[in-house]
Amino acid sequence: MSEVKISAEPRTEFGKGGARRTRRAGLVPAVLYGHGEAPVHIALPAREFAAAIRHGGLNQVFTIDVVGGNGATLALPKAIQRDPIKDTYEHVDLIIVKRGEKVQVDVPITLVGEAARNTLVQNDSNTLSVTAEAMHLPSSIEVSIEGLEAGTQITAGDVQLPTGTELAVAADFVIAFITQAQTAEQMEGGDAEGAEPAEGTEPAAS
Repeated sequence: MSEVKISAEPRTEFGKGGARRTRRAGLVPAVLYGHGEAPVHIALPAREFAAAIRHGGLNQVFTIDVVGGNGATLALPKAIQRDPIKDTYEHVDLIIVKRGEKVQVDVPITLVGEAARNTLVQNDSNTLSVTAEAMHLPSSIEVSIEGLEAGTQITAGDVQLPTGTELAVAADFVIAFITQAQTAEQMEGGDAEGAEPAEGTEPAAS
């Protein structure tokens, strides 16, 4: 994954009122910190930031150039607050990273393929915690469930990781498991509501 260059403005207004005015101006309030540096409060262009996240995912690395600052800084989103109704970004925490440095991130998991017939796939986790070089973070990890039979567990140790990527969780961490699907007869047999009342009894009054 390559970094995305983005310009940022220094932010001098704080609190809810200041954050609202920042967002109304088409910017996202953010804070940049890490590597012993004092936190820097900045505002990111909302459209550019949203486009970068859509394309590169939540682990997109940014080269941030703060107006009036001392040069560009590499940073990775650490926490992103979104408004689920407006689908806008409310605030972003960015952590400074260095080229060659290894960082721990949660990478989305995509299950691919079809399990065996008459089975159900249950996801225990939609992400996998891994460690990788900051400039080579995987945007997602595919896990095949093709042909897996009921009773099969998929653990972190089963995942084929990209070169240079290591697990940050135990190998027995469960990602998903395959269960036997109920037959139509089993589902009907468990439906007591449709059963007729026993002989000699009256239906309950409604």
